[in-house]
Amino acid sequence: MEIRVLRYFLTLAREGNISKAAEALFITQPTLSRQLADLEAELGVCLFERGKRKITLTEEGMLLRRRAEEMIDLEDKIEKEFQQQDDHLSGVISIGAAEARSAEILPRLITSFQKKYPEVTFDIQSDIADRVKEGLDRGLLDIGLLVEPGDIDKYNFVRLGIDDRCGILMSDRSPLAKKDFITIDDLMGLPILANKRPSVQSFYRHALGEKYDRLNVIATFDLINNAAHFARQNVGYVFTIESTMSETSHYGTCFRPFFPAIQLSSFIIWKKYQPLNRAVKKFTEDIIMLFGHNG
Repeated sequence: MEIRVLRYFLTLAREGNISKAAEALFITQPTLSRQLADLEAELGVCLFERGKRKITLTEEGMLLRRRAEEMIDLEDKIEKEFQQQDDHLSGVISIGAAEARSAEILPRLITSFQKKYPEVTFDIQSDIADRVKEGLDRGLLDIGLLVEPGDIDKYNFVRLGIDDRCGILMSDRSPLAKKDFITIDDLMGLPILANKRPSVQSFYRHALGEKYDRLNVIATFDLINNAAHFARQNVGYVFTIESTMSETSHYGTCFRPFFPAIQLSSFIIWKKYQPLNRAVKKFTEDIIMLFGHNG
């Protein structure tokens, strides 16, 4: 399976039309059709549903699109790394970042680094911790910014010293909004939205005790934005961290921290025992100079 043919496949998936895809690729329609037919034969599956006016992906085609995009991204990343010249630093540093207060350090880190190395650019992707670590493991991300809990033993990491208070996002019309703090007893019998990550659930179970398992959890979520609608409409109470208020505080919601207080620390991580390209190596050295090296 050639990367060139995967690029052809992705172009047709994007354009949805064989003539437009061929035009975008500067090749003839018969050439494109033959290449994609050979790809289907090689994989033994049908990748496209060919309609009169539009070509759409089959289920197998959608799976290949995800994998092909990862492979293309990785090839592009490798090419850029080896194109760096010895006399100056360039390239793209990819950062996967969780939704957290600690993300506020990224502008300072990046602008400081770019003053020294203006030809280095950054690609910032927001996602949950598990997918950030998966991106690191696959080589699609260089750096991860995460909030505990999480297994980071297999990574180099720097503890940022930036903590987030845990608590509940709720409607500002809720009776609990009148309180300064929330206890586990306040939540009993109410409709709860909990983080779906098992490590986060274990963290809260340890912090709040056996009553956590008796909560009325009506739904789980990974990123806060959709869960916040339940709070905004006063039909759910969302487990989250205080920094999410930067997105939701002006839309009929409020945050109340737990009592006793529960806090989460943040880390910057990158893979252990893996050669880093020059730009990423310099960037991690800057991070270590600012925050120290914990693992």
